[in-house]
Amino acid sequence: MSPGRRVLPTAGLALLLVAMAAMGSEAQHAASGHDMRLVGHDDLQSRSAYQPVIHKQGARWIAYIGHHGGQRPNPLTGKVEWNGTSVVDVTDPRAPQYLAHIHGAPGEAEAGGASMVRVCDGAELPRGTPGKTYLLRTLGNLSHEVWDVSNPREPALLTTVLTGLASTHKNWWECATGIAYLVSDGRPFGWRTNRMTKIYDLADPGRPRFIRDFGLPGQEPGSSGQAPEGVHGPIALRNRVYLAYGTGADGILQIVDRDKLLTGNPRASDPFAPTVENLLYPQVGRLDMPPDWGGHTSFPVLGIRVPEFAPNARGGQRDIVVLVSESLRNECQEARQLTFLVDVTTESKPFPVATYQVAAGPGDFCGRGGRFGPHSSNESFTPVYYGKLVFIAYFNAGVRAVDIRDPFNPREVGFYIPATTATTATRCVKVGGADRCRVAIQTNNVEVDDRGFIYLADRADTGLAIVELTGAARANAGLP
Repeated sequence: MSPGRRVLPTAGLALLLVAMAAMGSEAQHAASGHDMRLVGHDDLQSRSAYQPVIHKQGARWIAYIGHHGGQRPNPLTGKVEWNGTSVVDVTDPRAPQYLAHIHGAPGEAEAGGASMVRVCDGAELPRGTPGKTYLLRTLGNLSHEVWDVSNPREPALLTTVLTGLASTHKNWWECATGIAYLVSDGRPFGWRTNRMTKIYDLADPGRPRFIRDFGLPGQEPGSSGQAPEGVHGPIALRNRVYLAYGTGADGILQIVDRDKLLTGNPRASDPFAPTVENLLYPQVGRLDMPPDWGGHTSFPVLGIRVPEFAPNARGGQRDIVVLVSESLRNECQEARQLTFLVDVTTESKPFPVATYQVAAGPGDFCGRGGRFGPHSSNESFTPVYYGKLVFIAYFNAGVRAVDIRDPFNPREVGFYIPATTATTATRCVKVGGADRCRVAIQTNNVEVDDRGFIYLADRADTGLAIVELTGAARANAGLP
């Protein structure tokens, strides 16, 4: 057992969390849920958590969790370290084992840490080393790095892909090809946005090869007028890249032909020059959203056969993008943020056909403290859930399991809200010129693995909760 760690059985852990909530301040909350239950928990050294990625590494399952900035003691080293990347063995999800912490960049909140992570095996990368496992991560807002995590207890820096930045965000890495889409500060390169996409070939992760810069027309060097909001993150699937811009306002969903993106415009003297013509060349579809909503996560779910449409002569199979707009302000001090189901069956004309949201009233979520609303969906394409359920991180409303098999009528089938603990941080709003602060869960990002477990990373220092479906939700998902 790692120094300073205590492992509890599932039942004991659940009782402990409930007891802590009951004995603590009146602002604390016990866990609650429907057709989802807690399996295990790790406090992640009380570090503010952003993105979890769960990777099968040999016979083990390893969770890599990116963190926002700040600093905490690391019981494994006895030192205070800047938040970075947690490495946790979740082979037995009922008893997670904290293996290592890779320190991040100095700074608080999103200015520091190492919040974004992706993982690929060397055996899958075209020029990787078989037997090796590689971690791609941001280092705060400063750079993008590749680490060798073949021994997850002893991560080693392999290379720095790109440095000299003042902003980064959510990357994507294609393990089968090695292509990496790195959300980066465009300003050092003359772009008019702090978040554009720099594309690299990381097929050999120790020898990065730059391919091109990419963004929306109006962001490129030399452009004028109001620049579109920066990209939040891309997701690549088959021969398409789905890019979400704007985060929580002035959003844009862009669909790009991957081959054209990577080969460039053959009609131009410089196929990759940042001109309007070259930027538009790979675009196959674009949806401009109203100013109150943005594009945080654009998760493609392709080939859904809608049962209700089966008798119709055509149109029974639909391609959908689950487009999430992020809630950004505490206690509903903003427009209500939503999750949109966008029909992209005709890619040139993306069209929203449904929304999903959680009602604020039953859980008093607007008065509960912290943010209430969506942040992101899971991004794993595991066949366990793909095309059936998506899991949406909902800040103080926990994780929501949503059945999208009829994308015109999404239906919540389960939820889980973790208990607050002694380490859960407060969230504040101004009331009459003074801060009013409340303790609140802030489920930040969620991910799933091929076994069906769901992982909740908490922004408010509560750690990593591992949950599973139960009851009707489990049966409907086809899980044993």
